[in-house]
Amino acid sequence: MAKRIRKKFWKTQPISALTSDEWEALCDGCGKCCLLKLEDFDTGAVEYTNIACRLLDEGTCRCSQYEIRKQLVPSCVVITPDTLSDVAYWMPTTCAYRRLHEGKDLPDWHPLVTGNPRSTHEAGMSMINRTVPEFEVEEDEYEDYIVEGLQ
Repeated sequence: MAKRIRKKFWKTQPISALTSDEWEALCDGCGKCCLLKLEDFDTGAVEYTNIACRLLDEGTCRCSQYEIRKQLVPSCVVITPDTLSDVAYWMPTTCAYRRLHEGKDLPDWHPLVTGNPRSTHEAGMSMINRTVPEFEVEEDEYEDYIVEGLQ
């Protein structure tokens, strides 16, 4: 069955009123939410690494086991309209979910704006072919993989 997505739905509907297909369509496929992040518990600052979750497909920036990701990676944070306000602070500033939560519009390169499903990659906004699999990095080395300017 074809997905039912209203044109420019993000401009006319609150997040709570989106269909599941519309919610999923907001993801730009950057892969940044699937990167390991380090949070300073004293300051709340979040640093991004280029270490990818073991389920991230580096060539597409999509989860290879999306439907069962929480079962395979119990620490995976499933972003929903109900959890968004709790997790938006560590999501990339370019993320559609975070931007809409903050009252901003989608970026010009977002696939829903361009009509091109590869526009995130073409704009250089994704982690496509820029990650290291988590199983290749020891936990005490995570700080060595911090990438400046990703947030």
